[in-house]
Amino acid sequence: MTESQKSDDTAAPEAAPVPSVPSPAAFAKAKPGPAAPVAPAAPIATASVVPVNLEEAKKWGRVEGDGHVFLTLDGEEHPVGQYPGVSPDEALGYFARKFEDIVAQIALHEQRVSSHANAADVRKASAHLRAQLAERNMVGDIRGAEARLDALDAAVTEAEAEQKAAHEKARADELAKREAIVAEAESIAGQDPQRTQWKTSGARMNELFDDWKASQKSGLRLGRSAEDALWKRFRAARTQFDRHRRAYFSQLDTANAAAKAAKEQLIAEAEALQTSTDWGYAAGEYRRLMDEWKAAPRANRKDDDALWARFRAAQNVFFEARQAANAAIDREFSSNLKVKEALLAEAQQLLPVTDVAAAKRALQSIRDRWEDAGKVPRADMGRIEAGLRKVEDAIQNAEHENWRRTDPEIQARTDSALTQLESSIAALRDDLTRAENSGNAREAAKAREALEAREAWLETLRRSASELG
Repeated sequence: MTESQKSDDTAAPEAAPVPSVPSPAAFAKAKPGPAAPVAPAAPIATASVVPVNLEEAKKWGRVEGDGHVFLTLDGEEHPVGQYPGVSPDEALGYFARKFEDIVAQIALHEQRVSSHANAADVRKASAHLRAQLAERNMVGDIRGAEARLDALDAAVTEAEAEQKAAHEKARADELAKREAIVAEAESIAGQDPQRTQWKTSGARMNELFDDWKASQKSGLRLGRSAEDALWKRFRAARTQFDRHRRAYFSQLDTANAAAKAAKEQLIAEAEALQTSTDWGYAAGEYRRLMDEWKAAPRANRKDDDALWARFRAAQNVFFEARQAANAAIDREFSSNLKVKEALLAEAQQLLPVTDVAAAKRALQSIRDRWEDAGKVPRADMGRIEAGLRKVEDAIQNAEHENWRRTDPEIQARTDSALTQLESSIAALRDDLTRAENSGNAREAAKAREALEAREAWLETLRRSASELG
């Protein structure tokens, strides 16, 4: 056997003595044909060797007495080797086992194809097995094994197509995934900086960058040109986003500084007023400052809250001082309130007014004592003053009504109006009589309507005259 045959024969069946090289006479007795290689020394036997199917092997080969083994292929015999010094079955079994090893490897690769092994690896193994079969150094159904290799190659071709399609789909999916990452990054970068939620968008941009790195590390390779183009877009989107964020917060810092400066000025004015005891003026100034504070731009929340706390503290100092002062005044004026409440009760006894002159004299006395009583607490001032004013209005109305009834000019005007109405009524009665006597119904109806209106006016004037009298 050649050196290549020795390397292929890794699972020899049985031990045998090392055979001697055949003599020229022995080769001369052999049947014509290609020179058969000499069988190698038999390898060491192992207990786990699977028995060879000699019946099957004898269909494809035979052994001569000197240990030469021949393969029958397409009706022709081919020498495969020599194994002298052993029985014919042992010599045939040795070369048959080599074939069965090839068949076992073919079966193994058929299973690998079914298990979606790498098609290129299986095709390479198939070519190696086909080359071994072509050496004709074994006994078995060579054509059957080659047919199985043909089928294996066809399956490999189909598997390669499937694997290529799967690879293309996986590549397309990976490309779509990267495209989606880039598209979302570009969408975030293209937002209006004034409407962007920077914290949320920044976190999402970081997540997209992590997704990109994970895809680069474990995802399918897309090819240098495709990956470079996508990376340039992704990097440009991240750069644009960072540039917009820096510009936005720079502008925000400028606006925040301006807002803080404006409100610091308002705080300074508020703090300058907080010790003022000119209560009315200072309260008006604080209202003005509050209006300006509301109109001023807002700083960031942290700064604005701190500024507001200072402004409010200055207000509180002033208003708490004013409240304390008013409370002291109220305590001082509480005795005055009791006096004025008694005077108000006295004034209310003048109602209803029956004697205007007496009511006016009594009210004047109450007013004098009212002024002498002094101020009352602010909370009661409106109530107590309104009560006295109601009595004053009632007496004033009574006086006006009394004057109206006794005014000579009003009486004279009333008498004149009565006289005129009475004359007009007399004339209308004459007109009505004439119209009725002449049978003029239209004129009679007109005179009657006018007469009724004048009589109604006369009745009203008489009632007014009786009230005046």
